[in-house]
Amino acid sequence: MNPRTKSALLWGAVGFMAFLVLVQGYALVVEPLVSIIQGFAVAVLVGVGTAVSAYVLEYRVAAWSAKRAAERTQD
Repeated sequence: MNPRTKSALLWGAVGFMAFLVLVQGYALVVEPLVSIIQGFAVAVLVGVGTAVSAYVLEYRVAAWSAKRAAERTQD
């Protein structure tokens, strides 16, 4: 598997799980906002959005970081 794809999928998994944790935490503290099925569906959307965003932006962030590091070493 391509490392960029693997990284994007892992970030998607992180987004998916983070959203579920936030929904569960809110339900424990206040009251359930959504049902389990609705929460899972939204978490899937969040995970897909996170994965797509990570795939698209990873190259740009890496290039920006490399450019910034090169500029710092020249100074």
